[in-house]
Amino acid sequence: MRRAFLLVDHGSKREEANAQIGRIASSLRPRLPDDIVEAAHMEMAEPSIAAGIQRCVEAGAQTIVVCPYFLGQGRHTQESIPSLVAAAAAQHPGIEIQIGDPLGMAPQLLDVVERWVAGSD
Repeated sequence: MRRAFLLVDHGSKREEANAQIGRIASSLRPRLPDDIVEAAHMEMAEPSIAAGIQRCVEAGAQTIVVCPYFLGQGRHTQESIPSLVAAAAAQHPGIEIQIGDPLGMAPQLLDVVERWVAGSD
């Protein structure tokens, strides 16, 4: 069963901000060579979540994990993204789509923040 990861950020009116999630997906692909890795934006920019899911399906994904590139459990991760994913999932019966947790308090992220803070003095 082919698995895909769809990284989702908020989306911005600034193209340079939108490009970041694409760079992250590009950097992640070699680390996950057996999986599909795509990027999408919740709003304000393309590709949308629906377009990102479509890309995953076209690449052969049977399971898609939507990965919110957000720090916390806010309205977007609890309401907006699930709603957009549900609408897109309805167009792809037979494809398993789940939504992962936002980055939040992942221990690995805490290590990065510690190094970042310590390096800022």
